[in-house]
Amino acid sequence: MLEVCLLGTGGMMPLPHRWLTAMITRYNGSCLLIDCGEGTQIALREKGWSPNPIDVICFTHFHADHISGLPGMLLNMGNAERTEPLTIIGPKGIAQVVESLRVIARELPFEIKYIEINGKEQEFNLFGYRIKAFRVNHNITCYGYTVEIDRAGKFNPEKAKANDIEMQYWSRLQKGEVITLDDRVLEPDMILGPPRKGLKVTYCTDTRPCESITENAKDADLFICEGMYGEDDKLEKAKEHKHMTFAEAAEMAKKADVKELWLTHYSPAMPKPSVYLDEVKKIFDRTITARDGRTVDLKFEEE
Repeated sequence: MLEVCLLGTGGMMPLPHRWLTAMITRYNGSCLLIDCGEGTQIALREKGWSPNPIDVICFTHFHADHISGLPGMLLNMGNAERTEPLTIIGPKGIAQVVESLRVIARELPFEIKYIEINGKEQEFNLFGYRIKAFRVNHNITCYGYTVEIDRAGKFNPEKAKANDIEMQYWSRLQKGEVITLDDRVLEPDMILGPPRKGLKVTYCTDTRPCESITENAKDADLFICEGMYGEDDKLEKAKEHKHMTFAEAAEMAKKADVKELWLTHYSPAMPKPSVYLDEVKKIFDRTITARDGRTVDLKFEEE
């Protein structure tokens, strides 16, 4: 099971009822955070989750409403006596940007490891997550992220016997371990059937519609996408500032054939995004105007 929580849904500035952009996932005891706008640590506390299990933080880009909450989050994690390393992923210059922000969070009891995204797409495998960063279309370098949980095939005892795999190795191979013996190497696919369908979440903000988004969101269990403007007459403004309207996000969700669309990153001038929901549902009926704290438990098909 993969837990997904949209901690903040605001764009540009926080409001009393809406924190800035952040999304967190939990899987197998490890948390992954995407973006860390102002108020993220408060939103996390409101949710009742601890910052300590956060092993990876991914940043879409370096605008303040997506990264300004990081110093406080790091101090929060340090005050909780975290000692495990933290991995931070982001566009070119991520280390320099974070180290500049750390002027007010210099002493931390844990190491920060930086991974800089190179090129238009890059994939990382960390803590059970398969994370793919892909370039989107904003006025500075910006990436969307697809987070996937892969699932191995079912154990096949007949296959194990046919490959002459002794029973003492079955459990280890099912856990993904590769076992080296004196005379041969045992691999998990020697006892497992074909891979089963995993879980997939795609997240993007601050962008115009582009092919990279629909390609990477294809068949996602959950597509979280910016909807800066609900009004159709704000289309020209969206184009000017490299953002999206609700309708444009819904068109991409329809094209990518996702299971559900959550809109986020609302303009502060839009107090009630749900006002525009009925019209958007005419384009893609599985659309939700998400609010801070919205959570879903994504489960594997057999669960």
